[in-house]
Amino acid sequence: MAFALFKKSENQYINFRKVKVNNNIVLSIEEAGKTTEAIKSTEKVVKIITTILTYAFILALALIVVFPFYWMIITSLKQRAEIEQINQTFFPNVVMWSNYAYVFQVFDFSTYMGNTIVVAIFSTLGTLITTIFAAFAFSRLRFKGRDTVFFVFLMTMMIPGEMMVISNYLTVSAFGWIKDQTRTDAYLAMVIPFMVSVFHIYLLRQNFKQIPDALYLAAKVDGKSDWDFLWKVMVPLAAPTLISITILKFMGTWNSYVWPNLVTKKEAFRLISNGLRGAAFNDPDSGIIEYGYQMAASVCVTVPLFLLFVFFRKYIMKGVGRAGIKG
Repeated sequence: MAFALFKKSENQYINFRKVKVNNNIVLSIEEAGKTTEAIKSTEKVVKIITTILTYAFILALALIVVFPFYWMIITSLKQRAEIEQINQTFFPNVVMWSNYAYVFQVFDFSTYMGNTIVVAIFSTLGTLITTIFAAFAFSRLRFKGRDTVFFVFLMTMMIPGEMMVISNYLTVSAFGWIKDQTRTDAYLAMVIPFMVSVFHIYLLRQNFKQIPDALYLAAKVDGKSDWDFLWKVMVPLAAPTLISITILKFMGTWNSYVWPNLVTKKEAFRLISNGLRGAAFNDPDSGIIEYGYQMAASVCVTVPLFLLFVFFRKYIMKGVGRAGIKG
């Protein structure tokens, strides 16, 4: 037995049908000539197709991102003749583990890595200090022109970093860190100009502004100074963002190339990224770059950053995510 209950649209009705199944009365719905079972089946098929297309798109993007790293790894295990041939292979015909042995035997890997670690650590510590103080001032302290100064800070983010190279070079040269350069001078020239990051200040300021004003006022009533409130309340609460800043700054220093190459006068003072483009990977007879050796060194340099991101990725996502939430 079936009957029309109401009119849904101009040419479409929703009908109820009583069906007797095993002495039980089951209420079924017919819409546009379809039963509930048919509607559920259609929705299930659409959901499956949508899921397949979504994962296929994600997989395609993942392959695009991963492929350069895969190519770097297989190139580091190839012979020179196989690298230079026209028809490239997706796996080495002969696995050349000796390419990695060359990195540690001929290439001065330890010197470059030591310089990179020292510069990265001090640059990161300096950035953390300036970022914490500046973010606290822009988020909690009230002084005339605070918002204007912060707006000017944000405007500097639109200036390409390459435009600051000349002024930074003249500054470090005026300090005497270029002429008659020592290792300490080289470290200072690479660290000092980049101890302030407007992006990191903005990121931490947004996180500090999430901390309720009631906590700050309660601390002032309790007799606490701004210094105590900063280090005992705000910094612990903003720990995920500070970890994100630490990792991002460390990775940025690790990968820097132009500035260290410009301000260092000796090869022994340069960073690992500069060493990868050095003469150690050139054939002494023909001058052709030995890409197998170069890619092997690149793999050794990339692995620490990869592990750093794998183990601390949740802090990066959490810290950046919290900076965009208000309240």
